[in-house]
Amino acid sequence: MTDVLDQISTLFADRVAAVAPCVVAIGTGRRHASGILWRPDVVVASAQTLPDRADFTLRRAGAEFTAKLAGRDPGTNVAALRLAAPIEAALLSAAPAPRVGSLVVAVGADDTGAPTGRLAMVHATGPAWHSQAGGRIDALLRLDVRLGADEGGPVLDAAGRLLGMSTAGPRRRALAIPAATIDRVLDPLLAEGRVARGWLGVGLQPVMVPETLRAAAGQDSGMMVMSLAAGGPAAAAGVLPGDILLDLDGTPVRRMRALAAAMGPEAIGKSVALRLLRAGAVQTLAVTIAARPAA
Repeated sequence: MTDVLDQISTLFADRVAAVAPCVVAIGTGRRHASGILWRPDVVVASAQTLPDRADFTLRRAGAEFTAKLAGRDPGTNVAALRLAAPIEAALLSAAPAPRVGSLVVAVGADDTGAPTGRLAMVHATGPAWHSQAGGRIDALLRLDVRLGADEGGPVLDAAGRLLGMSTAGPRRRALAIPAATIDRVLDPLLAEGRVARGWLGVGLQPVMVPETLRAAAGQDSGMMVMSLAAGGPAAAAGVLPGDILLDLDGTPVRRMRALAAAMGPEAIGKSVALRLLRAGAVQTLAVTIAARPAA
């Protein structure tokens, strides 16, 4: 038994050592975060760990580098930093989808850029999902571990292949943002500084449909329009404060996440039917989805 444990220990220690050249510490002020060398001149990190500034100092194995923020995407929690000069390292290869119960290692960096490691288990997996900020994540990968300054580092399977980037999700539960998601958003971040997504220009609040109107509405809940952006798509289509949004192109909208799922980059410019309740009557309005204005 001791020999088996020694072999497992050596295996994961070797995995951490092998990936160390691709892991960096990112100075954030009082503390630091971790990042992954994704391309020779690009580091990706957890967007929520980085302060709102343009210039960053990175460390790897005691050496110091400078980088500029190229872009960040709150929807997928991915930030891209462009290095002032490329770093030579063997980049990571992607892993196949893991099984629940698989052992993985979450690698990070200490404040000098030396690697750190946490052994974890894949707690849950699932299909693609949408974050509350509207980003599509290609798969659910939940980890049985708590993250600290190692958030933003690589998550590896037992073979040393890259599953994705560690991040703290809702209620601080650790997740891995899949490598496929990072690959998909990285080029827009580098080119435009953001990932454009659809926008209706409405502020919404979940509400129950009055009982006397549920038969006409065909559902018992919806989203009440609390505010409208001047000149936004919804305002231009004739949506009014107090309207209760029921569905979008036939898909019921009861929570913000459902609406966010319909507002991906591919929705921009698309004309959709908004079915809503107004003054006790069901109406349908046509609205053209626009790109969300840059913050």
